[in-house]
Amino acid sequence: MDHEADAYRTDLMTITRFVLNEQSKYPESRGDFTILLSNIVLGCKFVCSAVNKAGLAKLIGLAGETNIQGEEQKKLDVLSNDVFVKALVSSGRTSVLVSEEDEEATFVESSKRGKYCVVFDPLDGSSNIDCGVSIGTIFGIYTMTHNDDPTTEDVLKPGNEMVAAGYCMYGSSCMLVLSTGTGVNGFTLDPSLGEFILTHPDIKIPKKGNIYSVNEGNAQNWDGPTTKYVEKCKFPKDGSPAKSLRYVGSMVADVHRTLLYGGIFLYPADKKSPNGKLRVLYEVFPMSFLMEQAGGQAFTGKKRALDLVPEKIHERSPIFLGSYDDVEEIKALYAAEG
Repeated sequence: MDHEADAYRTDLMTITRFVLNEQSKYPESRGDFTILLSNIVLGCKFVCSAVNKAGLAKLIGLAGETNIQGEEQKKLDVLSNDVFVKALVSSGRTSVLVSEEDEEATFVESSKRGKYCVVFDPLDGSSNIDCGVSIGTIFGIYTMTHNDDPTTEDVLKPGNEMVAAGYCMYGSSCMLVLSTGTGVNGFTLDPSLGEFILTHPDIKIPKKGNIYSVNEGNAQNWDGPTTKYVEKCKFPKDGSPAKSLRYVGSMVADVHRTLLYGGIFLYPADKKSPNGKLRVLYEVFPMSFLMEQAGGQAFTGKKRALDLVPEKIHERSPIFLGSYDDVEEIKALYAAEG
């Protein structure tokens, strides 16, 4: 019997233990962030369980309401939103919450208020629920700059001021990918333990990839640089092999693959959506934060994505993110167009 291997298997780095280890590096910390994160993790576990049971529990189907983005809400979207709002408020560590599903920001009552603002998409890719494709939760965390009454301005800050970001993907396995500003780590849910275990320490995106990910159905409406870049992916002139196209249509799944295998994820502006489709606060910023922490880049077509300063909580932006060298190529094409 291999006792050494067994001993290794019992020394599990759970997400709670990992965050506590990180916390110990900062003697001034009071554990607020750890408590907040444990409530986010609980929300992810709850939603993972609901997603797995969706077909059985009749949670699939429309809830009969339309969210702020004009998308018909699925029952699971509504459930997931309720779960995260309640988990975040009850943590006692938040002041302002911005969810994709809610038209206005949520301001936490003063007795339960804390120093963090959380922006989140409770169930990204929910139109894919019915066919079993990976979906996920995306979140970003800001620190309050004052102790007075919170306002919407507290979350209308550039992405480079985020203190943490992550996503939880509900797929063939449930995986939570997190960055607190010192690299990116991936944790996989062990259903038998009910714990997220560190399985992907210090994720680094390859400097260049051979996959591009974009909805080519919008090609006729693209601008020049995007059209040229995708053409170059398919018909490279320098003798290099063509890139493979992979597009799930669920941002969490597409970005997760890009993070692990390299390549580029594109959601450009086009004639139908001149400002892009993805929301800045709770889609573009968290994913850009993770990409940069893993050694990649995120670009809007005009500037570094994390330097955007949103003016509205549901503002949209084009986004190109992924391997450093691949994003450099698209930046060069935009620069050439002036």
